[in-house]
Amino acid sequence: MDAAACITLGAMHAIIWFRQRSIRSHLLFSCCAYAAALVAGFELTLLHAATPEEYSSVLRWGHIPVCVMVISLIWFVRLYLQAGRLWLAWMAAGARLLALVLNFTTGQSLNYRQMTGLAHTNFFGEVIAMPIGVPNPMMIVGQLSSILFLCFLIDATKTVWQRGDRRRAIVVGGSMIVFIVVAAGHLALLNWGVIHSPYYISFCFLAIVIAMGYELSFDVFRAADLSRNLQRSEALLHESEMQLGLAIEGASLGILTRDLIRNEIKATERWMALFGFGTSEEIEVDSYLTRIHPDDRDSALRAWTRAIEGGGKFETEYRTVHPDGKIRWIGSRGRVETNGDGKPVFLRSVSVDVSERKRVELEVQQQRSELAHLSRVTMLGELSGSLAHELNQPLTAILSNAQAAQRFIAQDHFNLEEVRAILNDIVEDDKRAGEVIRRLRLLLKKGELQQHPVDLSQIIRDVLKLVNSDLLNHGVTAEVILDPHLPAVQGDRVQLQQVLLNLIMNGCDAMATVRAGDRKLSLQAESANGDGVTIVVSDQGTGIPADQVERLFEPFFTTKQQGMGLGLTVCRTIISAHGGRLWAKNNDGRGASFYIVLPVQETEV
Repeated sequence: MDAAACITLGAMHAIIWFRQRSIRSHLLFSCCAYAAALVAGFELTLLHAATPEEYSSVLRWGHIPVCVMVISLIWFVRLYLQAGRLWLAWMAAGARLLALVLNFTTGQSLNYRQMTGLAHTNFFGEVIAMPIGVPNPMMIVGQLSSILFLCFLIDATKTVWQRGDRRRAIVVGGSMIVFIVVAAGHLALLNWGVIHSPYYISFCFLAIVIAMGYELSFDVFRAADLSRNLQRSEALLHESEMQLGLAIEGASLGILTRDLIRNEIKATERWMALFGFGTSEEIEVDSYLTRIHPDDRDSALRAWTRAIEGGGKFETEYRTVHPDGKIRWIGSRGRVETNGDGKPVFLRSVSVDVSERKRVELEVQQQRSELAHLSRVTMLGELSGSLAHELNQPLTAILSNAQAAQRFIAQDHFNLEEVRAILNDIVEDDKRAGEVIRRLRLLLKKGELQQHPVDLSQIIRDVLKLVNSDLLNHGVTAEVILDPHLPAVQGDRVQLQQVLLNLIMNGCDAMATVRAGDRKLSLQAESANGDGVTIVVSDQGTGIPADQVERLFEPFFTTKQQGMGLGLTVCRTIISAHGGRLWAKNNDGRGASFYIVLPVQETEV
C-alpha cells in the first residue's frame, strides 16, 4: 500500500512534468516518490527474507533508492523553496554518495560488517525476520549525511519562514524535518543494536511524499484557478473591447498611436478617414502634418511639443484639408506615455469631427456680434448729446480761429507769428474732433470677434475720453487706479470698450438721484494673483436690491424706465466669449460694484 501510494503520486507528477518540462520540481518529486516506493518494496522483501545472505543482499541494494531519495529531496528544496545554503546541499549530497560507495566496499552493507543470523517474530499475525550481526562502523558516514541533510532542511525552512511564506515552510520544510529526524533516529538505534525491530523508514518517506504532493497539488489547483480566472478575465476583456469598439464607433472616434522612438504612426480606419487617408495608405509624420490647415499647423505642433516635453496631456482643435480640397474641423486630445527613465515613447490621441459644432459656434458668434453691435448703436444713441457737445467744442474753436485768421490777413500789415499760432490751434482742434470721430467709427463698426493681445489700461483711458463730456454733464467724478504692470489680455478691443462703456453709463444712471458732490465713479484694474486681470467699476449710487443682483444679467430685465434689458446680458456674453467672468455685488457702504476677470495673454512657446 505504501509503495502503491508513492507510485501513484509519482506517476501523476511525472505526467505534469512531461507536459510542462520547464517545471522541474515535479520531476524531482516524481523521483522522490518512486525512490520511496522502492524503499517500501525493499523493506517488504526484508520482512520475508529466509537467510542472512538474502537479507544482507537486499539491505545493500536498498541503499540506492535511499540515496536517490535524499539527493532528490535536497534539490527539490533548493528548486521549489528557493532556499537553503548551497554548500550545505552539496555536503549533504556528497556525504550520501560517499555512504553509498562505502555500502558496497566496506562489508556486507553499510549497516553490517557481517550478518550472523536472523531472528523471527510474530507481528500482527505475520512471521517477520529481523537482522542479527556485527554493525559496520562506516555507517557513521550515512548518519553524518543525515545530520547535514537535516541542517540543510532547517536552514531552508528558516529562510522560507522569514520570507513570509509560513504555510509552505510548515507543510514542506516542517514535515521533512520531523520525519527525517524519526527515520534517522530509528535507523541509528536499530543499526547500533539499541532496539530490535524491522526497517520502517518507508513510512516516514511516504509522509514526506504526501506533504510534498499536497503542496505541489495545491500549486496545480491554484494554477487551475488562475487559468480559470484568466479565461474569465479574457472573456471580460473581450467583452470590454467589444463594448469599447462599439462606443468608439458610435462616437465616430479615430485613434492614433505615434511611436516617438521609431517615428512611426499607427491609426484606425476611422482616423484615416477623418484625415483623408486611404485604408491601405502608409502614414508618415510629414504626410500627417500636410493634412493640417497651414494656418492651424503651428498651433497644433506647439500643443504636441508641450505635451512631449512636459510628458503630459494635450487638447487642440484644427482644420484639415483633404486631397479633394474639403476642409473639416477636427478636435484632438491625448497624452504622452513615458518609459521607466521618464523618456517619452508614445503619443496616443483620439480625434473626432467637430465641423458641425464649429458651424453652430460660428452662427452663435455671428448672432452675438449682431446683438453686440445693436447694443453699441443703442448705447451711442444715448450718448449722442454728449458726443455732439464733444464734437461741437473743437468745431466751434476751429471756426473762431479761422475767422480770426481771416481778419488778420485782411489787414495791410499783419503779424505772421499770430497767424501761425492760429493755424496751429486749428490743427490741434481738428485732431481732437478727428479722434472723437475715429472712436465713434470703431464702436459703430460691424464685424466678427477679433481677439488679439490688448492693453486694458489704454482701453480704459480711451473709454474715459469718449464719455468725458457725459461724466461732466452728470456731475460725476471718475477715479482711475491702474496697475502699472498690468499684463496684456487676449480680446477684442471694441467689444471690451463696449462692456466698460456700458458699466460706466449704468454707474452714472445709478447715481442720478445722489447729491452732485457725492457722485463718484471708480475704475480699478489689477492682476488677479496670477489668474488673470480684474477690473472693478464701482459707483456710489443707490445699490441693487438683493433679489435682483443676479437677475440683472437676464435678457430683457431692466431697472430703467427706458431700458431694453439687453446691455448687461450682452456684456456678460462678451466677457464669457473672452473666457472671463462678470458679476455684480453691493458695496459695504453705498452703491454697487461690477467685477470683470479676464485671462492673461498666454506666452507663446
